[in-house]
Amino acid sequence: MTSAASVSRETPSEPSDDAGLLDALQHQVAVFARRAEQTRLGGVGQVRNSMDRAAYLLLNRLDREGPMGVKALAAGMGIDSSTVTRQVAPLVDSGLVKRTSHPEDGRAVVLELSARGLARLEEVRSSRRELMAQVTGGWTEEERNSFTTLLTRFNGALSARAAGLPSGDGGTGGDGYTDVTGVTGRTDEPEAGDRAAGEASRGAGTPS
Repeated sequence: MTSAASVSRETPSEPSDDAGLLDALQHQVAVFARRAEQTRLGGVGQVRNSMDRAAYLLLNRLDREGPMGVKALAAGMGIDSSTVTRQVAPLVDSGLVKRTSHPEDGRAVVLELSARGLARLEEVRSSRRELMAQVTGGWTEEERNSFTTLLTRFNGALSARAAGLPSGDGGTGGDGYTDVTGVTGRTDEPEAGDRAAGEASRGAGTPS
C-alpha cells in the first residue's frame, strides 16, 4: 500500500500537465522564431524579402493610422522616437514616406505615406498574404481566425511585459493589431533598431 507520505514525496518530482504544456509552448515559440528568421516570412515571388521588417511595419502603421508625428508613431509602435527617426529617414529619402505640415498646426510636421509608398506596401503585402495562404493552405477559416486571434493576444502580452505592464488578458500593445487581418510584431528587436538605416534603405527599393 502506498502511504500518503510517499505520495507527497513523489508528487513534486512529477511535472504537472500545465508545466508540460508550457514547456511545449516555449519550445514551439523557439522553433517558430528560428524558422521565421530563416525564411524571414518575406512573401513569395520577385518581391520575397524585398522589404525588411522595420520598414514594412512603419509603412503599414502609416497606412492604417494615417499621417502622424514621430512621437505618436513611436508610441503606437512601442518603440522610442530616436529609433523611428532612424528607421524612417531612408523611407523619406526613397520617396515612400513624405513629411508634410500638420493639417491643424502648420508649425508641426507629420509623416505620411506617399502614393509610391502605398503602391510599394501593397505589392509587398500581397506577396506576404500569398505566403500565409500557402503556409496555411490546409487550414479551415475557423482555424486561421483562431490562430490569428491567439497570436495577436500573445504578441500583446509580450509587448506588455517588455513595457513593464501587467500582461492581463493579453491586449495588443506595441504594434499588435486587434483585427484579424493584420497581425504584426513589435519593431524594437535589435536588428530593427541597430541596423535600421542600412536595412530600410535596401528594403525600401522601388516597385518592381
